[in-house]
Amino acid sequence: MIVVAGTLTVSPDERERYLADCVDVLTAARETPGCLDFALSADLVDPARINVFELWETEDALGAFRGSGPSGDQLTSLSAIDVREYRV
Repeated sequence: MIVVAGTLTVSPDERERYLADCVDVLTAARETPGCLDFALSADLVDPARINVFELWETEDALGAFRGSGPSGDQLTSLSAIDVREYRV
């Protein structure tokens, strides 16, 4: 099992828009074979922080989805990315 967890940092003014723009990505991830969970959420304390949590059955399942990562527009909105993979 693979856990992907961490944080994304955006301008507080852009966080709501960024998360709204990720709805299609979340939907696609959750429909991908091998995806057990995929979530992005606004942090309750830090207005610039987005929490990332993904749970995958296998590394192959994660790899098959990973090719459809954030678009260029989404990446330019991020001021920091701290996301890591853990094998459980």
